[in-house]
Amino acid sequence: MSSVDHAWLATCPKGLEQLLAQELLALGAESTKETVAAVHFIGTRELAYRACLWSRLANRILMPLHGFRLDEEDQLYQECLDIPWEEHFSHEQTIAIDFIGTSRLVDNTMYGSQRVKDAVVDRIRREEGERPNVDTKNPDIRIQVRQHKGQVTVSLDISGESLHRRGYRSGQGSAPIKENLAAALLMRCNWPEMMKNGAALLDPMCGSATLIIEGAMMAADIAPGLLRERFGFTDWKQHDQELWQSIFNEAEQRKVVGLDALELDIRGYDANPRVLEFATLNIEKAGLDEHIRLAHKPIDQFGKATADYGLLLTNPPYGERLGDVDGLKPIYQKLGSVLQKNFQGWKAAVFTGNVELGRETDLTPTKQYQLFNGTIPCKLLVFEDLSSRSAKIEERLNKPAPAQELTEGAKMVFNRLVKNQRKLNGWLNKTGVTCYRVYDADIPEYSVAVDIYEDSVHVQEYLPPNTIEDKIARERFAEVKQAVKEFAKDAPGHIHYKERRRQKGDSQYERFNEGPSDTITVYEGDAQFEANLSDYLDTGLFLDHRPVRRMVTELAKGKSLLNLFCYTAAVSVQAALGGAKSSLSIDMSNTYLDWAQRNYDLNHISAKNHHLLRADCLKWLETDGEQYDVIFLDPPTFSNSKKMDVVLDVQRDHGDLIRNSMAKLAPDGVLIFSNNFRKFKMDELVTRQFNAENITPQTLDMDFERNPRIHNVWRITRRSTFG
Repeated sequence: MSSVDHAWLATCPKGLEQLLAQELLALGAESTKETVAAVHFIGTRELAYRACLWSRLANRILMPLHGFRLDEEDQLYQECLDIPWEEHFSHEQTIAIDFIGTSRLVDNTMYGSQRVKDAVVDRIRREEGERPNVDTKNPDIRIQVRQHKGQVTVSLDISGESLHRRGYRSGQGSAPIKENLAAALLMRCNWPEMMKNGAALLDPMCGSATLIIEGAMMAADIAPGLLRERFGFTDWKQHDQELWQSIFNEAEQRKVVGLDALELDIRGYDANPRVLEFATLNIEKAGLDEHIRLAHKPIDQFGKATADYGLLLTNPPYGERLGDVDGLKPIYQKLGSVLQKNFQGWKAAVFTGNVELGRETDLTPTKQYQLFNGTIPCKLLVFEDLSSRSAKIEERLNKPAPAQELTEGAKMVFNRLVKNQRKLNGWLNKTGVTCYRVYDADIPEYSVAVDIYEDSVHVQEYLPPNTIEDKIARERFAEVKQAVKEFAKDAPGHIHYKERRRQKGDSQYERFNEGPSDTITVYEGDAQFEANLSDYLDTGLFLDHRPVRRMVTELAKGKSLLNLFCYTAAVSVQAALGGAKSSLSIDMSNTYLDWAQRNYDLNHISAKNHHLLRADCLKWLETDGEQYDVIFLDPPTFSNSKKMDVVLDVQRDHGDLIRNSMAKLAPDGVLIFSNNFRKFKMDELVTRQFNAENITPQTLDMDFERNPRIHNVWRITRRSTFG
């Protein structure tokens, strides 16, 4: 029986799906499929037992028994009645039903749980003559029923209570993180590889010691489930005790060997002596008291590194539940100062729900990961370079003059790049913006746009006018390349050069580059985006729309959003992360919608409330449908795509486009209309029909103030009378 493959489902906190899939494959799963907060996998019962004992990331391991589409309410009872429950438990055992999700037919989880319980009890009574009792707190058998998009899945929970409960936690501080989240943070920091090389582990604000306990358990090869008294499969009729005992005994032996070999320097500090008492109890219960050192040490007394190489990982308070944000800034500043001074050669990571506080460390994160602490969106900021960010800026300001071999034209462009960068540095440091425009045809003869994307540079040449000979244009672009290469000589990323030509039809969607792709993840506020610097004329993120995205995000909090001509749906991503109730994003390009889906996946945005639709926006607007609280309308300047029935010219057609969009707007809604046609003039009839305010000056961040015609943005609402 144990050698027969079965389909299983492992659940986890949102954001850990990829790590969990990798972990299950390492445990022996034959295949995995990630979904939101869960991973499907195939394997034997032995694998399922091992996952319960060894998974550091999963919440539960479920054994799906039956799945069906719910078309009638009574069907829930009948389908669950037909499951052979007597093969899994008897009437002498207690049960609990976890019902998750609502639908039109079953819109109450308590009612759904009751109907399933009735079916299970009636089935056992029919087969055995007596019924099992319900125990919601400590059942022998736990059953999970999940309904999603009309599909119902009924599973046996073989893990019992959540696997994040290792069994070592006796007490905790005011804002602890769960054990499996702590393990995920360590994995994201690459601790499993670092510990093999003898790295030290330190948490200067350790609280109840969860991070350092999980790190020590990894280093000592201790199965996270060894201390648990029972699992969900313990009272399962099909439980193979002999198989389980062999797996458990193997883990016990590995623990003995691992602890004997554990010689790493693992330490925790905290300013609160009461919390350290809890930490001490937890460490002792985990059997790690001989391997973890604790000390009462406030952050302002935190000093030198204990080893030449290691990982400092901590979860400081961030103002969500503890203290005040302004009062917490000195903690982050002190942490950053000590890291810069005493921890060169180390890797550091800060897990926080407030990125603004993270910036107080004066460090530049090498990587950022979006995760959740319960329901609170947080980020893990990983620092591999512990140099002062402000010192780097100062160094760049004092960059020596360019090499003499630059031409006079290249020197002019280089000097302008340095000058513009100097002007932007204070703003960049204050806002945390990492993707910005540093040059936009400031010298008319050198008509290019130079954008910084994290550590990479993206250069677009504008279409030269007909009065400029092609030879001269090429010579000038060569000088631009000289200047940019000198300007970015210390940047670790790549430089990409593109020539901007007038687009026809679908050519804007076609690949620009046939060589290797340079796709990176960039950050804007709480959002992550995929930027493709090599393959297409556009990168996937319009930098000039940064303030517009902030504006739409604020407008859409708790409301519905319609995003027309959505491109890669960056506006929708920001709105979803900012609390939009729902969104619909429409574009006719499969290339862009696939890209948008990858952006959704990067930010763990559920398709339940935030939808992507492939359609011609012009035709879709003619259909009847629901209304939206906020509409973002950003059409191309000109499009004659083969997929469209008509040619779109924004100056000629924007009036009808706005009117058709306003028909989809809720009575008190707001439409934000944007375009990048430099000679744009608003249709006079639109200004008479609606309240139409030109808000372009409010939508220009400092890096685009030099080019106020980069786009046009209008705020449009209904008016009670025709003006």
